Amino acid sequence: MVNAMRRRGFTLIELMVVMAIVATLLTIAAPRYFEHLDRAREATLRQTLVVTRDAIDRFHADHDRYPRSLDELVERRYLRRVPVDPITERSDTWVLLPPPARADGTPPAEGSVWDLRSGAVVEGRDFEQW
Repeated sequence: MVNAMRRRGFTLIELMVVMAIVATLLTIAAPRYFEHLDRAREATLRQTLVVTRDAIDRFHADHDRYPRSLDELVERRYLRRVPVDPITERSDTWVLLPPPARADGTPPAEGSVWDLRSGAVVEGRDFEQW
């Protein structure tokens, strides 16, 4: 009867060894997982910016002015909806950049959205490009 009771459960040492193995695996896997998430968000941001900038350029080509807001791109069906910033996970944090002044001294083109940037306060590997 004593042998039957001993075989039902695990000893404290066995549980501690298993927990140590699990902890070791987590210390190896967790940083890679979070790094992968960051890279995926940055790739999504790059793609979102390419698509949105293309919509801004198409709007400018069609109307000879830049849009007043991202909502105007949605209203005119250049975008289905205002894109979500994958870093902040919100659609209202975009930093909208106005058209730059022209080199010849003429005023910039009409409209207020020439480009956009992520509103994230963190810096990624290559956010300066985007």
